[in-house]
Amino acid sequence: MLNLALGAMEYGTRIDEQTSFRLLDEYVDAGGEWIDTANCYAFWQDPSGHGGQSEELLGRWLAQRPGVRDRVKLATKVGCEPLWPGSWPEHSEGLGAQAIDAALETSLRRLGVDHIDLYWAHRDDRTAPLEETVAAFGKHAAAGTIGRLGLSNWALWRVERMRDLANQLGVMAPSALQLRYSYLQPRPFVRDHIHDHRFGWITDEVLDYAENNPEQQLFAYSPLMSGGFENRTDRPIDPAFDHPGTTRRLEALTDLAESLGTTRSAVVLAWLAGGTPAVTPIVGISTPDYLTTALTGTRLTLTPDQRRQLDEVW
Repeated sequence: MLNLALGAMEYGTRIDEQTSFRLLDEYVDAGGEWIDTANCYAFWQDPSGHGGQSEELLGRWLAQRPGVRDRVKLATKVGCEPLWPGSWPEHSEGLGAQAIDAALETSLRRLGVDHIDLYWAHRDDRTAPLEETVAAFGKHAAAGTIGRLGLSNWALWRVERMRDLANQLGVMAPSALQLRYSYLQPRPFVRDHIHDHRFGWITDEVLDYAENNPEQQLFAYSPLMSGGFENRTDRPIDPAFDHPGTTRRLEALTDLAESLGTTRSAVVLAWLAGGTPAVTPIVGISTPDYLTTALTGTRLTLTPDQRRQLDEVW
């Protein structure tokens, strides 16, 4: 299977149903397995101010393709749905037991399935007792409605505290982490300015943690920086990455991509998927060309020398 997840965040809102279905079909036919969404996608693009459109579209796609459910793994999230239109991020559903119960029931109904393969806590909720959150996820895992539990945008010390509590309670512990990551690195202490999540970035500490805890699978969102690697004038690289290291890394990336006859984006995906520890990139695929890039990158194997060419640039 491809070490790639299809990000369906904008399916059902910005990306229309016909295009979404085509991309999903082509992804699965190419050997793709993971499809990643969230119960809050995409509240900022829908007039209602609430999410659910992506899950609903995926449910319609699955219903019209008997047997395809057995070929894919579904990942969705709980925790960030606004309580009312415009209330994000100050007021969202959070991770209390009632919120988790209601969100999971709704996601299962929208998707038309009896279980979620990987259920993400979308962000930490420090207003909810962690014991309550752990017990709620554990209850659904024991019932078979959650196959695995993952944490997105959590500080590592909270990840470990949750794992310890899960072990004490004898319930499922998290086995996946989802954070933002790419070949370029932002300047220190500006990470909360490039995304809504303070701890939403894979750092050296996270990589070391995953390498020494192999049961923890790493997923990376926004690996292609919204098209920033392809010199798109409408998608400039965020100012948080404006430093000499970015210039040097882009030069190395360009040299390697040209020598391989491929794109910089494809090389970035190969670098992520084939590294140690391996990172599963989540790519928001909106056009057939993006899908081709994603497939090319995850099928590309970099030699040790080529990886050094990229890694030794600081």
